[in-house]
Amino acid sequence: MAASDLRSWIDLLRREGELVEIDAEVDPFLEVTEIVDRTVKAGGPALLFKNPRGSSHPLLVNQFGSERRMCLALGAETLDSVAARLEDVLEMQPPQGIVEKVRGLGKLKRLADSMPKTVGRGACQEIVLEEPDLDLLPIQHCWPEDPAPFITLPAVITRDPRTGARNVGMYRMQKIDARTTFMHWQIHKDGAADWRGMGDRLEVAVALGCDPITTYSASAPLPKHIDELMLAGFLRGEPVELVKARTVDLEVPAAAEIVLEGYVEKGELGTEGPFGDHTGYYSPPEPFPIFHLTGMTMRRDAIYPSIVVGVPPQEDAWLGKATERIFLPAIRMTVPEIVDFDLPVAGAFHNCTIVSIRKAFPGHARKVMHAIWGLGMLSLTKTVVVVDEFVDVHDYERVFFHACANVDPGRDVLLSEGPLDQLDHAAGLPCLGGKLGIDATHKWASEGAREWPHRIEMTPEVRDAVDRRWAELGIDASAATNGAKDGQKSRISGPLRRSIHL
Repeated sequence: MAASDLRSWIDLLRREGELVEIDAEVDPFLEVTEIVDRTVKAGGPALLFKNPRGSSHPLLVNQFGSERRMCLALGAETLDSVAARLEDVLEMQPPQGIVEKVRGLGKLKRLADSMPKTVGRGACQEIVLEEPDLDLLPIQHCWPEDPAPFITLPAVITRDPRTGARNVGMYRMQKIDARTTFMHWQIHKDGAADWRGMGDRLEVAVALGCDPITTYSASAPLPKHIDELMLAGFLRGEPVELVKARTVDLEVPAAAEIVLEGYVEKGELGTEGPFGDHTGYYSPPEPFPIFHLTGMTMRRDAIYPSIVVGVPPQEDAWLGKATERIFLPAIRMTVPEIVDFDLPVAGAFHNCTIVSIRKAFPGHARKVMHAIWGLGMLSLTKTVVVVDEFVDVHDYERVFFHACANVDPGRDVLLSEGPLDQLDHAAGLPCLGGKLGIDATHKWASEGAREWPHRIEMTPEVRDAVDRRWAELGIDASAATNGAKDGQKSRISGPLRRSIHL
């Protein structure tokens, strides 16, 4: 079962040996970041700083920072098993018989039971501050050129001013003073759409320290009409409970550790940034809305959650990998020829997508490139590499081999232009720049290629025979068994796999 709130999640991490609790006083100004950065890059544990300097609230970081913890957070054995649950619902067809009708009703009930529900009271309002005060929280000042501390793991809740639909997103918040922050609503994000469509004022609530699935769901790139809290309820297997906020007309997660309530006003902007971002560079100062606090509630002994972004890999790598796996079925619904895809961590989510396809006609790879560039947040992808269905997209050496062996740059490279991530510093213009498509599939004569050679493959009979004899050969090479096959590698390798002791 997935954890029901942040405290049960911390208890689970503790039982599983995935948490280090640090009693020593540690400074949220830069020092926490250095400790976390070393820990993440060594594949180390979640960290609970129990005595952050200047605050009585513990600071939790790196809760999602490994494949195992991401699976624990989602209550699943593997990330792909979570995708399979979603695929089961997405592939619903009109039932033909009584058995299928019963199964269909069960799936519909699961969806109905996923809707959030409002309750009368919640732990998030055990303490109501008469005066909101962000100075109470151990908000991290992450990198030397950051101008101020940033809240980095919030679930920001707004409503579409036109439809009333709820949006929950994860947008960084630079602290201005004890009662105001900036709200980093990037131009392509749903929060920015609510802001653009607002009247004179837009009410906002910010939940800090939710259960891990609700926190993850705030980061998920859902279409605007799908409620992130419904996704959280589906993944949790039970609805997210909400309570009415005290000073704004919004509902907030009842079990959150801390809730900030307030508003942004039309036309009120300030210069936010720079900020050391997941691109590995500082994003430049830009104008963003100002969030004014009208209320602040919390649980007793509230725990403040944070995340450090910076030169990959960081903790957000596994939030991204969860999204990659969970949303594969939805992508296949739109582009069914896709077999698998991978968003390399080093690509900072939007810089590169590797996709394998069942090639069926000339120019098929280019069709898929354009489909990716027109698909939700994948539309911001800068480079798309397309390989054949038999290539493991998570095996970067294999992908690189095919990108080298199968590509004629004069024929198989596509240059285009389109929207880019607002954080992309390499683009010639903000949010707009070049796109690169690489067709690394096998080529046909109808695509301008000579007769394509056969791939080198051992016969299954010989491979199986060697498998049976391997033990008697006395060769100490564990990877050699089935070595001729394309194997599934860990989705992140290298320094993330090492351990650390604090």
